Amino acid sequence: MAGYFPNWTLKTSGDVMPDERLPLGHTVIAGLQHVVAMFGATALAPILMGFDPNVAIFFSGIATLLFFVITGGRLPSYLGSSFAFIGVVIAATGYAGSGPNPNLGIALGGIIACGAVYAAIGLVVMAVGTRWIESLLPPVVTGAVVAAIGLNLTGVAMNMISASPYTKWIALFTVLAVALIAVYGRGLVQRLPVLIGGFAAYILYATTATSFGAPAVDFARIGAASWFGLPAFVSPVFDAKAIAMIAPVAIILVAENLGHIKGIAVMTGRNLDGLIGRGFIADGVATMIAGSGGGTGVTTYAENMGVMAVTRVYSTLVFVAAGVIALVLGFSPKFGAVIGTIPVAVLGGLAVVVFGLIAAAAGRIWVENKVDFSQPKNLLTVATALILGAGDLKLPIFGFELGGIGTATFAAIGLYHLLNRRAA
Repeated sequence: MAGYFPNWTLKTSGDVMPDERLPLGHTVIAGLQHVVAMFGATALAPILMGFDPNVAIFFSGIATLLFFVITGGRLPSYLGSSFAFIGVVIAATGYAGSGPNPNLGIALGGIIACGAVYAAIGLVVMAVGTRWIESLLPPVVTGAVVAAIGLNLTGVAMNMISASPYTKWIALFTVLAVALIAVYGRGLVQRLPVLIGGFAAYILYATTATSFGAPAVDFARIGAASWFGLPAFVSPVFDAKAIAMIAPVAIILVAENLGHIKGIAVMTGRNLDGLIGRGFIADGVATMIAGSGGGTGVTTYAENMGVMAVTRVYSTLVFVAAGVIALVLGFSPKFGAVIGTIPVAVLGGLAVVVFGLIAAAAGRIWVENKVDFSQPKNLLTVATALILGAGDLKLPIFGFELGGIGTATFAAIGLYHLLNRRAA
């Protein structure tokens, strides 16, 4: 009889499945690559909302480890800061856009409520199955949401690389380095394209920046930072209006997580439907815990799905390593200083690769589920979601602004079911 956790078997070549493992050293390095992959978005989202990025990284580690335990170590996922909260948090707190958010506690109360709703949906899924949620979110819709999420991040990537012609070339070099390593690398090198490609671009920038008039890498800030420091935890404040504004984000997280789980199922060739309820509960509980101490709401990360797609390593033990690394780094201001020296152009180049892979994962969902794009209902649903997501259409609803991901999600769900009313 199978235990709660799988018995991971050693695998040193080829695709590494969730219940398989790499050697310990390779597992730690692969986990570090996932930390690097998640860092840009996990740090950027809290900054945009006035949260402390180090606290967000700490709670992303906690969330990832909690997700591993609740899903029985069978669902490879990294949990990081969710961009779906940005618009509603800014609206609920009146955040001015720079520095610490003075009303952070109010946002945290709403994030906890959102996590509770999310976990409750997971309990329903575990009790009655996934048929209802699959009817609400069929493959054409989940694929559209995944693609919209990737395309919605296009502006973030472009803003990171467009400061000057030099930064654009550095970003493109980063993309090229990652691609060449992913395709032509061998052994361990091929499994670490984001880490090695990013490091190569970092070295190139550090040695050439001043020659092209770009800011030099400031290594002094690393020496000035302390090795250890407690995260700056913040207590939540429960405000009814903020809760009403933030809690509905749970619907977006459900669609996002479902799309991610379906995407992982496609990549691994395994049926993961039995883990969907657990995945929702794990993500919801992790969001509540993060909100209780000053972290952002969390979600399963498509950025790390992109890394899995490139490396073909799906071992869940890699995410244990990543979670532990993030947890430890959350206690280190020096780590924050090191990451702070990575040039924005390099992060932007990595974002181009990873965000693009998010959008591309939608194609796999549609192909594997044989979505028929000759049907106007499918074509129009996807077309609408892609443009709303890519264009980041912000929609005012009941006193708050729904961001582009939310608008695309609800538009895809609503339009598909409206057009699907006609009998085939």
